[in-house]
Amino acid sequence: MTRASLKPKSPVAAEPTPGPDRAPASEAPPHSIGLPKRPRPARRAAATARLEMARRIVALAEDKKAADILLLDLDGLTTLADAFVICSGGSERQLEAIADGIVRGMREEGIRPIGQEGLPASHWILVDFGDVIVHIFTPPERDYYGLEKHWSEAKAILRVQ
Repeated sequence: MTRASLKPKSPVAAEPTPGPDRAPASEAPPHSIGLPKRPRPARRAAATARLEMARRIVALAEDKKAADILLLDLDGLTTLADAFVICSGGSERQLEAIADGIVRGMREEGIRPIGQEGLPASHWILVDFGDVIVHIFTPPERDYYGLEKHWSEAKAILRVQ
């Protein structure tokens, strides 16, 4: 055995003292998970781009004579989407024309839908663009499902009658 191993250890270990480049143990670093804070201008630019995409979808629906078009801002209410576009068509044929017009118009701009659900015969077509979800109804189904009532906390950005 050496003399160092026989030396009695102190019962309380001293805490390291904070130096000029070391924060005290009680304070957490400003970004404790190590990720940088997202700059606000990029966030605003992305929100503006999503809103412009939603407005373009409204214009495409309007070109196909969709009725009662409503653009809802869902920001902060759900992670499902940032906006809903809800509109009506008078017949099964018009529902299909509205959905096709929106999909074709967005593809021309380089934006493809993630998915499409429903058929004109079901009186409800959903087109999912990720940030923006489009609901196309016949008037009776729109009244029955009442998406505007379910999302009453959402801000109505645009309404075209």
